[in-house]
Amino acid sequence: MLDLERQERLRARYAAATPGWQAATMVYDALVRAHIGPEAAILDAGCGQAGIVARARGRARAVGFDATFAGYHGAVDLTDLVCGNLEALPFADRSFTLIASSWVFEHLARPERAFAEFARVLAPGGRLVFLTPNAHNYVTVANRLAPTRLQKALVWRLYRRAEAYTFRTHYRANTHRDLDRLLSAAGFRREALHYVGDPTYLAFNELGYRLGVLLERLTDHARLQQFKVHLVGVYQRP
Repeated sequence: MLDLERQERLRARYAAATPGWQAATMVYDALVRAHIGPEAAILDAGCGQAGIVARARGRARAVGFDATFAGYHGAVDLTDLVCGNLEALPFADRSFTLIASSWVFEHLARPERAFAEFARVLAPGGRLVFLTPNAHNYVTVANRLAPTRLQKALVWRLYRRAEAYTFRTHYRANTHRDLDRLLSAAGFRREALHYVGDPTYLAFNELGYRLGVLLERLTDHARLQQFKVHLVGVYQRP
């Protein structure tokens, strides 16, 4: 059984043995925090349980946006959350200085429409910070080959995430070339794009963990970094 608690323990073990390495969520959180200040207006696009909204409360104006909040009552304060479609955001032009989005791009059937909306509601100079799987990584390739029903069963088996919160994946904005192409077309300019590895996705046992570490060492080489499992990026609206 590979659960989140075990993954976190193994990530801590890998970080202790790999100076400078940080998990993708830590890289993403640091980039988000860098743009949270008293004047910030934040949209957490595809916010789930709205952790960013909770962290920003009292420091900046923040709104969480997602397709559904069913089942979250009692877990989050819904007063700052809005339900809807990323392709038709119910906000005025130039409403936000920062859009944060994690584990969302892989689910976009028409990313060009969502990105156009992001550009519309961002003020000039505003930034889009995101975390998403890399379509070129073996984990993503395996996920794409698996039938949808099997994907949902595995997510429940591994992470105990209910089927209602397991959404269809498309991976249409999940390579650096696709991101550059789609976001440039929407009016964004790339500021930073990080390839972030993680050896724990194979760590069903000690041998799997060691294999994951070996793959990370191989993809540390400059020409192979494009095969890391996560993409963390910052794009600016000029």
